[in-house]
Amino acid sequence: MTGMSDCGLETSVPDWLIDHPEVEPIVRELGIDDHCGGRSLETVCRERGLNPDEVLSRLKMQIEQYRLLKKDRPVDQPRDKTGK
Repeated sequence: MTGMSDCGLETSVPDWLIDHPEVEPIVRELGIDDHCGGRSLETVCRERGLNPDEVLSRLKMQIEQYRLLKKDRPVDQPRDKTGK
């Protein structure tokens, strides 16, 4: 697996989805095949007639939004024995 700073156009679509499952809705919306034989994001985008740089930008924005939401979410408080 790769970290966010390592994911880029050369990263395979499956690796993107493993490292950042939060981008799956965008991948599906764009019709990008997640079983692409390990081809890079750039290759798959070009095959679909998509601008790879625009797709990369959308994926990174999604990751950043997800991180901000996750960071702002309060930690769950332990429940008492009654489930409250």
